[in-house]
Amino acid sequence: MTRPITAGVDGTEESLAALDWAAREAVRRGLPLRVVHAWRYAEALAAADRETQHGWVAQGVAEAVRAVSARHPGLTVTTDVVEGAAAHALAEAAAGAETLVLGSRGHGPVVGFLLGSVGQQVIAEAARPVVLVRAGDQPTAEAAGRDVVVGQHGGPEDSAAALRFAFETAAARGAAVTAVRAWPLPPVFAYSPGSLKLLDDAGGLEPYEKQALGEALAPWRERFPQVSVAEHVEMGSAGQVLLSLAGRAQLMVVGRRARRTAVGARIGSVAHGVLHHAECPVAVVPHE
Repeated sequence: MTRPITAGVDGTEESLAALDWAAREAVRRGLPLRVVHAWRYAEALAAADRETQHGWVAQGVAEAVRAVSARHPGLTVTTDVVEGAAAHALAEAAAGAETLVLGSRGHGPVVGFLLGSVGQQVIAEAARPVVLVRAGDQPTAEAAGRDVVVGQHGGPEDSAAALRFAFETAAARGAAVTAVRAWPLPPVFAYSPGSLKLLDDAGGLEPYEKQALGEALAPWRERFPQVSVAEHVEMGSAGQVLLSLAGRAQLMVVGRRARRTAVGARIGSVAHGVLHHAECPVAVVPHE
């Protein structure tokens, strides 16, 4: 089954930027584009019944689709106007998508995204990668030779999904990958005898981290030999290290392992920090 690139739209500037991003990605990958809009009947509009309100919504979506189709005349586009809660509808749309693309409100040059409750819930629940795009995003970064930057942590299996997404995206764009591995310096008592032996065998902390990153990248280098890869290993907070490289990125890719708490879903501190502060589009990829 061919999965489409799916864009969630609501008529805002940021969602139209997400639609443009999704259309370009669909063209690059030779995939169809699906456009989804979730809406709720507004009883306060007494002069407009449900059918009328649905017509208004559908007309707005159709106008956005006509504009993007004019820019990409060979692109296959389908639309779905769904009545219901946005978070639920978008999470369902993500399940059948190659990638779900959403807009996120920019807030000045420093803070990249304002991630509202809907966006956070969708990212936490989506079974497929979700890309967040700022209002005003332009394709210039994609054509400027910037890298796809991806965070890696743990063993090879822990970041396999994020690495796969990063390499596939870079291959489709003719871009390079910068793979980032960061580590904090734990207190000495946190090391077990086994971990101390591994560090000693590797020649110290930094060589050990470089070796771990190389092992995680090896299968993807073999699978995508055309993609140039740079490795970046640095001690520090993973979120801060990734953000320090955001200026050279056309796309930032992070993994996530969502967890539920009494106050709702949480997507992890690294993904949360990057989403709020990166100026480039950010892809959040669920662990397999």
